[in-house]
Amino acid sequence: MAVQMRSLALVAALGFCVGTAAGTDHSWAQAKRKAQGQCVNKAASGTNTTQSGAMFQAWEAVLQATDWGSWSAFMASGAKVGTAPGYKVSNVKSRCGKGGIGYSCKMQATLCK
Repeated sequence: MAVQMRSLALVAALGFCVGTAAGTDHSWAQAKRKAQGQCVNKAASGTNTTQSGAMFQAWEAVLQATDWGSWSAFMASGAKVGTAPGYKVSNVKSRCGKGGIGYSCKMQATLCK
């Protein structure tokens, strides 16, 4: 009977340790998700008669898909492709070619609050 009680105590202690470790990992994973939640990866395409116009249209679509407030501030602040008021922009990539009514561009970027 004493051996069974010690085994039960050992199992309970191990269960507590495993549960605590899992809780710690869960908290870490939750914090990581929260930090990652402040960044978004967006991509969009645009078409225009000029390549620069198509890039502008694509970037506008990226901003509109991210944050309409940032888009409106972008339009009011000079509208420089690759910028997003209120966000840190990185990994901007674009690919353009003839198509549509002249040119078609695809753009993607990571935007972080």
